[in-house]
Amino acid sequence: MTSSTALPSGLTVRPATFDDAAAVCALLNEIDALEIGRADTDLCDVRADLKHPEADLEHDSWLLFDGGRLVAYGLLWDESGGEWIDAEYYTLPRQPLASGHLLDVMEARAAERAGANGADRAVVHLELNIASTLDPSVMRGRGWTPVRRYHAMLRSLSTITDRLPEPPPGVTLRACLEESDRRRAHALIQDTFADHFDFHPRTYEQWLDDIDAEHADWSLTWIAHVDGVGDAAVLGTRNNRTSMAWIGSIGVLRQARGRGLGSYLLRHAFGHYAALGRDRIGLGVDTDNSTGALALYERHGMSRDFAVQTWELIRPVTR
Repeated sequence: MTSSTALPSGLTVRPATFDDAAAVCALLNEIDALEIGRADTDLCDVRADLKHPEADLEHDSWLLFDGGRLVAYGLLWDESGGEWIDAEYYTLPRQPLASGHLLDVMEARAAERAGANGADRAVVHLELNIASTLDPSVMRGRGWTPVRRYHAMLRSLSTITDRLPEPPPGVTLRACLEESDRRRAHALIQDTFADHFDFHPRTYEQWLDDIDAEHADWSLTWIAHVDGVGDAAVLGTRNNRTSMAWIGSIGVLRQARGRGLGSYLLRHAFGHYAALGRDRIGLGVDTDNSTGALALYERHGMSRDFAVQTWELIRPVTR
């Protein structure tokens, strides 16, 4: 695979390996400090990405070095099995030629992956902080456009104000300690998120890989059962982030909305993690979500920590 942007002298590129996880994590935290003012990437997350069975590191990952210093990292993966290809790209600032080279390579590889799926084009999505170290004009100049905005929301926790709430009438909550409940949680997530932007259906096994189930604490994933409806909502959280507890998903079936389940699950997470001694909790939300999720989180005291945009590139497949 060739690139139209030459790699500057002194810079080298190679694929990532699992053994590079610590170096990648250090780079991402250096970028975090520039973009949001603090290190916010955990090694467990980087390791999960690099070991994911759908990550073909030899062909779909790139480490760019200036001498011996890692200055940029790229990764592609394909969840759709069609034209939609997802990408990650992180770079230290003031690397325009290096960024051009890596983006050339990544865009070409994305088209190759989509073509292998039988698609006529690649629709590539890449999320960048709105204060990204990668100049947005570089992206626009290459034909990328912003198509979605997400907020990372944050809230302080206190054992005084955040206690486990009483469930609404007719609602019971159970943790996913049994295999059958984990499969039910997966089914609820597939159903409740099916209409969300950029959602791709995932099998149970793929979902387990996505959430790094090998290291998951299943006592932190709950299902809400509603009398007369059945299992109607799911709350997925994690406690392995250094900076805060994290809510990965809150999903309520359409036929069970309007009963206060979203608020209940959110307050349950607040109370649970306050009792565990965590002082902050976060989550990510699509600001265009039609379910009103952003307003729900704001009503419960969550505020924007930082924002990211999804950028899209449409590239034809050449055969």
